Amino acid sequence: MNGTKPVLSSESKPRIGPGFRLQWEPAQERHVLLYPEGMVQLNGSAGEIMKRCDGESSMAAIVADLEQAFDTTGLEPEVRGFVEMAGQQNWLRWDA
Repeated sequence: MNGTKPVLSSESKPRIGPGFRLQWEPAQERHVLLYPEGMVQLNGSAGEIMKRCDGESSMAAIVADLEQAFDTTGLEPEVRGFVEMAGQQNWLRWDA
């Protein structure tokens, strides 16, 4: 291992990273990402993306599902940007 993360492609299947747990927090009316040292409060868009990162759905499928759910198009750059950032934070991981 050289320490670099696999390249994110449309076929990548992101999943929640080890040590993290995604859950809906009713008191805050948002998704949160829990980990042993604390919690990350996710905004609405981040929560919608993260809950689709199940390790089974490809990036292409996640984008298509979001575009259908929100009746829009062109979300791929924003979704990719978030998933890449979440990967840098170890919130998400995927295989090449």
